[in-house]
Amino acid sequence: MKHITKPTEWVRKNGYHICFTLIVIVLAAMPLLLMNGAVKSTTILFLGKCISFAIVAIGLDLIWGYTGILSLGHGLYFCLGAYGMGMYLKLVQTNGQITDFMQVGGLTELPLIWKPFLSPIGTFLMIVIVPIIVSGLIGYFIFKNRVKGVYFSIISQALTWAAYSIFIALSPYTNGDVGINQIQSVLGSLRGADHQGNLIVLFYIALAVLAVIYIVSAYLVHSKFGKILVAIRDGENRTYFSGYRVSNYKNFVYVLSAVFASIAGALFVNFNGSITPTQMSITYSITMVIWVAIGGRGTLIGAVIGAFLINLCEYNLSSGSMAESWQYIIGLLFIITILFFKGGIVGIVKDQIPALLSKKKAVGKARRGQTRAKEAM
Repeated sequence: MKHITKPTEWVRKNGYHICFTLIVIVLAAMPLLLMNGAVKSTTILFLGKCISFAIVAIGLDLIWGYTGILSLGHGLYFCLGAYGMGMYLKLVQTNGQITDFMQVGGLTELPLIWKPFLSPIGTFLMIVIVPIIVSGLIGYFIFKNRVKGVYFSIISQALTWAAYSIFIALSPYTNGDVGINQIQSVLGSLRGADHQGNLIVLFYIALAVLAVIYIVSAYLVHSKFGKILVAIRDGENRTYFSGYRVSNYKNFVYVLSAVFASIAGALFVNFNGSITPTQMSITYSITMVIWVAIGGRGTLIGAVIGAFLINLCEYNLSSGSMAESWQYIIGLLFIITILFFKGGIVGIVKDQIPALLSKKKAVGKARRGQTRAKEAM
């Protein structure tokens, strides 16, 4: 007899995907509200940035939540993509000529490193290929030598700090700590009622990219590949002696998460209109980790929820009297999550709340049994 899946079992099994679908539906409705005047264009711009943050968080969840590799340097890959897109957009504005900060830096012709960004195809290839090369080389030497745990985290921090210093030092090429600013999106200006269509189209493109990356990641983690990643996280030595080339798996997922971060950075700069080395700082990379931890690592949907929730809170609380204390609040939330709620928000909803309800139900049942026993006496 064919087994019939109960609706509650189906919902429990596909709960993460249902939750993600609901998030996408809500986000897809936002531009419609913009056209009706219910929300402002600044809200859509902010949500567009949050979409890019969610993509970074998914990549981090793959490497940390599923593989157990804590990277504190993904701000580097985020900025590689953002700078790549920013360089292309700046050249579009200058018609392929040198920029104002290049002139101030004493350059008389377009630097060689900028020339691949003269075309959209070259820009796309650089946004994907550069993080693959950088993360591939880093991952190869680190994972080949079986560096892991806190040592990998320290190395990723050090490399990010080195890249940050290089970008500051190469001021004629990168505009130093000011970065690349006052740029429009690939569709043109996004601000003002006359350019509302550009904003809506770009927002839906970003949302589609998020959906594709989530689907690809969900497929990977539910495949044999994903099971091996979890095995590496839970027992790397056991997986290694079982015959799997652990370093290859770790390097692949590290490169994949770097590419996701780079794509996210490219989307971010379109909504933000600028990119600075600040997004490459260690603090920014740690903030990305906090998104995943608070949302719930090892779930994918937790990374998405954490990215949106934390940035929404920061958007509304990090101004006025809360500006100075916001960083302390987010740090405290991170510590509480790590110590008491390791599953994050998703873990609380999935495990702890049902456990409390079951306990309460069991206590109620026991009390009713005691009452009946007393009545029978």
